[in-house]
Order: sequence, then structure tokens, then C-alpha cells
Amino acid sequence: MNIIVSGGGTGGHIYPAISLIEELKKRDKDNKILYVGTEKGLESSIVPKLGIDFKTIHVRGIPRKINANSFKALKELFQGLREANKILKEFKPDLVIGTGGYVSGPILYKATKTKAKVAFHEQNSFPGITNRILSRYVDKYFVTFKESIKYFKNQEKAVVTGNPIRNRFTDIEKSKKSAIEQYDISENKKVVFIFGGSNGSEILNKATLDMIEKISNQDKFEVILATGKLNYDEFIQQSGKEIKNLHVYPYIDDIDKAYAVSDLIVTSSGAITLAELSFLGKASILVPKAYTTENHQEHNARAFEKNGASKVILEKDLNSNTLFDQINEILSNDTLLNELSENSKKMSYPTACKDIVDELYRLVEQDEKA
Repeated sequence: MNIIVSGGGTGGHIYPAISLIEELKKRDKDNKILYVGTEKGLESSIVPKLGIDFKTIHVRGIPRKINANSFKALKELFQGLREANKILKEFKPDLVIGTGGYVSGPILYKATKTKAKVAFHEQNSFPGITNRILSRYVDKYFVTFKESIKYFKNQEKAVVTGNPIRNRFTDIEKSKKSAIEQYDISENKKVVFIFGGSNGSEILNKATLDMIEKISNQDKFEVILATGKLNYDEFIQQSGKEIKNLHVYPYIDDIDKAYAVSDLIVTSSGAITLAELSFLGKASILVPKAYTTENHQEHNARAFEKNGASKVILEKDLNSNTLFDQINEILSNDTLLNELSENSKKMSYPTACKDIVDELYRLVEQDEKA
């Protein structure tokens, strides 16, 4: 099959796309796959390094309020539609799958005017505007949260699959053994892992910095903190290099090990992170990033909270006292900790990748039989 995959801007759109590509290649090594992104998006630095064919189109978000950038955005949109049309004519895909971000709009919309089967995956509880529009035209769409279906048109086309994640979380016990040694963690204490996504979170760093005395003066748990590369030097300068019960890193690449050794995760509520937490059955305190598009992180966090899988603290309410008290409450109550973990696991879709690709193959096969 000739398959186009498109999604970009942030890791939350890119990594599900990569997971699906891995599964599509695993299903049939002869599948010819083309990734369509933008030159300015994060995908342009990630996808080509993986040996995946990559082409770009022009597109940017259109401002909700008319301003000086509106004309430029519309001009790029029409340019992107023309470029998408050209790619479709040259590549002749049998299947086009989008994973969100503005870039997927032109290529998926234009693909619905061809013979290709077209689908998208929505990662967030509150869907982005691109996918909400596309739901009118595509053959099938996949959602992570059943709560999101109500926002779409043609709801009979929806399939709840969860979020496809990478394969590196399959052998977590093996990761745990090496993580205890790598992070120099005491086997007699619980572990809290605090991080704010790939770039870190200044507000989580500040709350942790203000908790240092409390962290040092207790023997119940240790903390692993990933500050983000840009924030690390400032944190160390303010905190000092060695603090009892606190292990500080600029960035953690092998995040599977940090997850493996941790009992409680404190993080923001991006869709990929939540998929990983539920896959592993990890208890969490979620601090949704304010001012995200359509406040989607709070919607994601509330879905987990509603299902008893996490506690939520909004950024405006976060400080060293609210965070430490919440950590202490959970780690002092094994029943609560286990409930959060079990409910988190219940929200997992461990076969998300396989299920989505199964549905995609059925779509194409139905067309061939018709």
C-alpha cells in the first residue's frame, strides 16, 4: 500500500504518527510510507532521522480574531492546499492518516476528494479545530477519550482506541532494576517523579525548589526532578548541588526507567504522557499547563480525575504547600495510591496501535471488495 501519514507541530501529534508507522511497517514491510509535515514544525527534525520519507507543505494556524496575521495564514493555507494536491497526485496513496496539528488539515481534506481512504486520530479529550472540521469528510476517526466524541460530526464514524505509544514501555520490570542503580534510589523509599514535558515546567520547578526543606526533612520518599535543559543551571544555582532525597536532571531521555522506578508521577497533562501513565498504571498528580489551545490539558486531566486515576492541581493553585500536601496524602495512604494506579491502568488501551491499524486495513479492504 501507499500510505501518507501527517501530523505535526508538537510531539503530541508526531509520536502517535511514528507509532502508527512502526505498526504499519511491521504489518507489511512493503508498505510505502510518506510523512507530510511542515518545515518549521518539530517533525522536520525528528521524522527524517528515522529514515521515513518526508515532504513539507506550507500551513499555519489561522487566528480566531482577525488581525495582521490572518491574511498571511489564509495565503499559506491555500498554498498548502495546492501543495497537498500535488503530493497526492504524485504519490497516489491508498490510505491517508492524520494525527492532528494544522499540517494534517490540507492533506487530509484534499485526500477526501481522491479514491484514498482517509482517517485521523485525536489525542485529546477536547479535540482540536482541525480534526473537528475533518470529521465531516473522513471515512473513519479514532479517539483517545470517549468523552471527545460529542464534539465531532458523523459520530457513527468514531472508534475509541486510546492513544498509540512507542514500544519502549513493554519491559518495565527490566527497566526498574537498572533504574534503581542509575538514579541511586533507596529500595526502602517511595519515589516521586516530577517533570513538565520535554521542555520542563518553570512552575513545577519553582514548587519543587520551595519544597526542598520539606523533602530533605522526611524519610518517606525521594524525588526525581527533570527541570528541562534551559532551566537546569538556574535551578542548581538556587538549590545547591546536593540535596537529601532529591535527584535533579536537566532532561531524562530514557523516561521508561524513571517511570519504572516511580510510585507517583507529578506532571502536566499532555495526551502522550497520559497514555504512557495509563499504559503503566501509574498514580499521578496532574498540573495541566494553562493557556494551551482550547485548554485541552485541563480537559485531559479532568477526564483522568473523573475516572479516579489522578489528582489535579491547577497552575494557579500550585505552590510548595499544595503540592507537598498532595504528595504526602497519596504516599501516606497505600489504599489511595493503589486505587489511583488501578484506575489509571483501566484507562489504558495497550493495543491502541494494533487496533487502529486493524481498522485502517479493514477500511482499505472494504473498498477493494466493493
